[in-house]
Amino acid sequence: MTCPSDDPLEVVADEPGAPEDAPLEAALYLVSTPIGNAGDISVRARDVLARADLIACEDTRVTGKLMIILGIKRGEAGGRLLAYHDHNAAHRRPQIMERIKSGGSVALVSDAGTPLVSDPGYKLVAACVEDGLPVTAVPGPSAPLMALTLSGLPSDRFFFQGFLPAKGAARRTALAEIAAVPGTLIFMESGPRLAASLADMAQVLGPRPAAVARELTKKFEEVRRGTLDELAAHYAEAGPPRGEICVVAGPPDAEAPPTTADLDALLAEAMAEGSVKDAAASVAARTGLPRKTVYARALELKRG
Repeated sequence: MTCPSDDPLEVVADEPGAPEDAPLEAALYLVSTPIGNAGDISVRARDVLARADLIACEDTRVTGKLMIILGIKRGEAGGRLLAYHDHNAAHRRPQIMERIKSGGSVALVSDAGTPLVSDPGYKLVAACVEDGLPVTAVPGPSAPLMALTLSGLPSDRFFFQGFLPAKGAARRTALAEIAAVPGTLIFMESGPRLAASLADMAQVLGPRPAAVARELTKKFEEVRRGTLDELAAHYAEAGPPRGEICVVAGPPDAEAPPTTADLDALLAEAMAEGSVKDAAASVAARTGLPRKTVYARALELKRG
């Protein structure tokens, strides 16, 4: 791995270590917060949260609790917390940007992990960039990246999907659209939907190696590894697990394209379980063949 400078570590003169009452430069600060273990907060992240003029957060109760854990007095932090979430983002964005324009520093945090991953923060960043306002980040914990590194699957190329649609048909369509991505896939999922999502992944993506990571950095952290169909069978029997969940699925096999006989066998199996359209999408995803070609062959087999 190469470093951008001769010394991979650099301490910026005014960060951290400045008094908590010393003002930060006017900017939007994207601050990563712990995903479970409060000890994962960085020294710089605590420094920025202590000194920022305003802290924009998903839930003021969650961030308020973090401030207490960090030793930032609730009274001091409470007056600086501003709720910023999907339901009020359009209304709050101009207020936050005006604060920065007037010389204020704003820290943006999510309830856990890195801002902008599955939250509305990217719209605020885009608006600040378009308006020429300074934006910087304080890197730190991220559940998808931690799940990727613990999965034992290739990490040189990966695609973060986030949450899949809740309904099966839409979920399988979304999976088919990314099945050919030549990298490891990362998903977020809820406990009640996990078994069904894994079953759909197995149907569309095939028996790829995968891992289910949950409760990361917490007391009951667990990473279960196996093929997608094995994991689907396990959670169908064991029931919904508790906690925050990431699913990591390996990249598609770089094998030779299937023969016509192989393609027909795959289509026959898939059509026995679903429609011609769904079967074609599933087989196209598994083989890497063009969907139109597979669909045309599926219609021929259907007509007999």
